[in-house]
Amino acid sequence: MALARTSKIMFIAGLLSLAVSCGVPADNGAAVMAGSPAGAGASQAEQDLQFGVEHRFASGVTISVAAPRSFRPSATAYPSSPRAAAFDIEVANAGADTFKLSGFSVTAATMAGTAVKQVVDTTQSINGIDDAGTDLAPGRSIHVTLAFAVPEQQTDLRLQVRPSASEQVAATYCGPA
Repeated sequence: MALARTSKIMFIAGLLSLAVSCGVPADNGAAVMAGSPAGAGASQAEQDLQFGVEHRFASGVTISVAAPRSFRPSATAYPSSPRAAAFDIEVANAGADTFKLSGFSVTAATMAGTAVKQVVDTTQSINGIDDAGTDLAPGRSIHVTLAFAVPEQQTDLRLQVRPSASEQVAATYCGPA
């Protein structure tokens, strides 16, 4: 039981650390992630993916993020929000090594760079990554649904997905939510 709680705490800590640097242009005085080229922000739009497009990382981990679906969080959801956007994410391990789901990292921000918080709504079965302690064997896949608090009006979001918090390359999905 303590191991599952520790894995969830580590996952949330990774999300929070990435959310700080997500979507902020480096030329505004923000810190640049270690190992990223100074001009990486200029070509970000060229690397953005549309929802539904599959992305394969060098490790062989493949992800696909479906278009978001808007919903009203229940009264028990945390944090409280008038609206949230849920993302169905398919993670497949097409690599040769076991993939540790505990390192999986997803952050979201508006296109203006404002980080949005992940919503947990157990009433609507949106629990974050339930099996964070699970190792994904080669050839196996898992489905994850994550939700983020968004304004009541439709807004454009940038979702960054990494197979681990230490991965320098992120798959970035952009679009209306």
